[in-house]
Order: sequence, then structure tokens, then C-alpha cells
Amino acid sequence: MAVNVSFLQELLSSVAEQGRQYLPRALVGGGPEEDITALSAALMSGRGEASGVAIARRILDLYRELDADGRRDFFRYLVEHIKPDEQMVEQAAAAYVTGPSEATLKALQKAVESPRQEFFRRLNLAPGATAEIVAMRRDLLRLPKAEPSLAALDTDLMHLLQSWFNRGFLVLRRIDWQTPAAILEKLIQYEAVHEIKGFDDLRRRLDPADRRCFGFFHPSLVDEPLIFVEVALTGDIPGSIHSVLGEARKTAGASPAPTTAVFYSISNCQEGLKGISFGNFLIKQVVEDLAREQPQLKTFVTLSPVPTFARWLDRVMADDQEGLLTDLDRHILHELKDPGWVEGADDEEPLRNPLLALAAHYFLYAKTGDRRPVDPVARFHLGNGARLERINWLGDISEKGLREAHGLMVNYRYDLKEIERNHEAYANDGEVTASRAVRQMAKPPTNGKPKLPATKALLQLPSRSRAPDKAPAASEKDGKKGT
Repeated sequence: MAVNVSFLQELLSSVAEQGRQYLPRALVGGGPEEDITALSAALMSGRGEASGVAIARRILDLYRELDADGRRDFFRYLVEHIKPDEQMVEQAAAAYVTGPSEATLKALQKAVESPRQEFFRRLNLAPGATAEIVAMRRDLLRLPKAEPSLAALDTDLMHLLQSWFNRGFLVLRRIDWQTPAAILEKLIQYEAVHEIKGFDDLRRRLDPADRRCFGFFHPSLVDEPLIFVEVALTGDIPGSIHSVLGEARKTAGASPAPTTAVFYSISNCQEGLKGISFGNFLIKQVVEDLAREQPQLKTFVTLSPVPTFARWLDRVMADDQEGLLTDLDRHILHELKDPGWVEGADDEEPLRNPLLALAAHYFLYAKTGDRRPVDPVARFHLGNGARLERINWLGDISEKGLREAHGLMVNYRYDLKEIERNHEAYANDGEVTASRAVRQMAKPPTNGKPKLPATKALLQLPSRSRAPDKAPAASEKDGKKGT
């Protein structure tokens, strides 16, 4: 595949270079008169394919040279000048209302389709353009939200990228210690859940016989993973990330055959592909592949963070509308304000039971306006058909784990026989499928319908301050999703 992609890119580069000779000097003069907007208009003018490739390549070259203000101005130009013709849309709509038919419907569809989509299709003719268009959307997403008009441009890009990066084009590859260094460096760069501290740390996650890593790749983004998942093969369901990352390296045959596959980190790599879901396909395919490779594997679980639990609990402590907390609970939970509370904590810690009960309530009853859990990682796994299996006390006592979740982590279980049923229950009714142990642990709502903050409200809460230096050292979100 890499050879074919390289050949095609060289061919397109040759076409682009030869096509430059057919362009007016004003378009490719290389001087101050060269204007990215004039080139954009020329690209839409219907020139020959060779000159079109050359123009597309030059637009991308000029775009890379623009500063932040120049890129914003370019985006504004696309929104204001490359858009549907309002008069044609009005005429086509009137014709369809007057005489509904296949012909008038087709004419209306043609009139309302954004010409910006055709612009990006033509731009994608240039060699290596797909990766640069993904980067262009990344730049667009980083702009302040003060210009709602730019949302139309993002809609067009999203529509195209969803087509270009649909599951049929993705290639699943195992990543191991023999994988080219260029890709291994990307894993260190893109890891979003548990920091990889250099190549020695990476080797501990890839090289042992009981470790696996898989990623989705796209033919147009050579050596650039779209998303990757790290897996540990164990004898049981782990309750802490330290037991996974701190475990001694194993060699083949050195211990009993593993029975459990643990997905402990999932990282999205391309910010410009935000909103395009790869994780659901990735996990399900990896589960199927591992089950075929090692038939003795019977349990497939995650070890996942709880990124908004601490902020949710802050809100409950400040305004307990459901009457979840007793005076004793408040007294005990006040200990969380001491950054050193975790030092010496064990299963007899007074905080353990009230914190686990509130966490179970958080997962089962704290919902958004559309009856989905407020926790973003829970929405991802429950939507994939997983079951909330267990809530783990002291699962992640890193600085980040304590700040975001007071040390809690959870296991979501993927049971191949139940995935579809769980998915349907969640998709149709918002049902949170959970183990009996989690349900028995939860504090049920006492004042009727829950009134706890939805996702948007949680995200608007002030960021929790970082713990002082004496807290344990540091070791997920829509852009880079954790497990």
C-alpha cells in the first residue's frame, strides 16, 4: 500500500508541476500579486485537470505561509464568496413547490449544495492534499467561536471528511516495537490518557508478550495514525492503572495464558477529524481479532478515566438539590480538600463508601437534557454496547486522576453476546446497562427527577486547581478521547 501511495503522489506532483506552464503568470507569479483568493476563484473556474492540480497545489503552499489572521481571512473569503446562489435556490425551491417531481427535486438539490464542497474536492487533487485539508479544519476549529458564519464552512468540511474517512477506507494495523520509528514517535506525541515518558516507557507498552497496540490508518495519511488503542492481556480485571503500567515485562510462555483483554488507553490523533467517530469501529474489530488470535480470552474490558466526576461532585456539594448527602457525608467528603488525603489511604478509608456510592449515582442517574450520561467516556462506551462493570477505588492516584476523579476509574465490559442488545437499549431509551454490584452501590434519587448539571453546565464550571507538588506525580475529552 505504501508503494502505491508513493507512486500516486509522485505522479500527481509531476502533473501539478507540468500544469503550472498552462497558468497565467498573474496566478503563479510568486510575487506580491499572487493572491490565494484569486487562485481559489481560478480553481472553481473549470480549468483543465493539469492546471487544476497545479492551482490546488499552489493554494495549499500559500495557505501554509499565512499567519493566523491570514487564515481567518481566507476562511471568511470561502464563506462569503463561494456559496450557493440565493436566486437559483429560490427559483429551484419555487419550482419544486409548484411541481414536485424527480427533476425539480434534483434541480433543488443541485442548487442548495454548497460549492465549497466542490472547492475542497478540487483542492484534494493536489498531492498530499488530504492531510493538509485535515490540518486546515484543525486551524478552523481553533478559531474563537465568535464568528458563527464560519460554522457553515466547518459543516462542509465535516461532510467531506466523513466520506473520505469512512470505515471502508480505514486499515487496522498492529503497532509493535518493530513498527517504524516515525509511527512510534507519533504514539508518544498523541497519547491522550496516560502520558508516555519516552521510548523506554513506550517499549514497556508494546514489547512484552502480554501487550498489544492497534491503530487505524488511512491510505492518504502515510505513517499518521488516526486513532490507537493500547491493550494489556491479563488474568483478571484490573482495578488500577498502576497495576497495568507498572507491571513487570513478560515473555511468551512465562505465565499462564491470559483470559482478559484490557483496553486501558484510546487516543484520537487528528484534531482536524474531531467529531468523526473511529473508536467504536476500532474496539469492536480489535475484540474480534483478539478473540480469533487467542481463543482463551473470555473477558474484554476497559480501564477508563472519569474526567468530569470531581467537577460534578463540587456542584453537588455546593447545591445538593436531590438530597444525596447526609451531614456525615459532607463531613467525610470535606477531607478531599486536603491534597494529601490519598497518602496512606486503603480500603478502610472512610471516604471510600460515600465516594463510590456517589460515583455510582453519577453514572446511573446524572443525565444530560437528552437523557444521556453526563460523563463523556461513559457515553462513548455505553453507546458502543458496553456494560458498566465496576467502579474502582484508588484506580488512578496520579495528579491528574486525583484532580479529575478523586482517584476513581471504571471498567466497561464488552460482552460479544450482549453488545447489540445493550447498544439498542442505550440508543432507544438512554438506558445505562450496569452490573448488579454498581446498581446496589448507588444512592438513588430522593427528590424525584434528577436536576444535576448537564454536560454543557459541567464544562462551564471553573477548572479545578492543580494539587500542590506534594501530591503524586502525573503519569481524555472529545478531541482526544480516553478509554
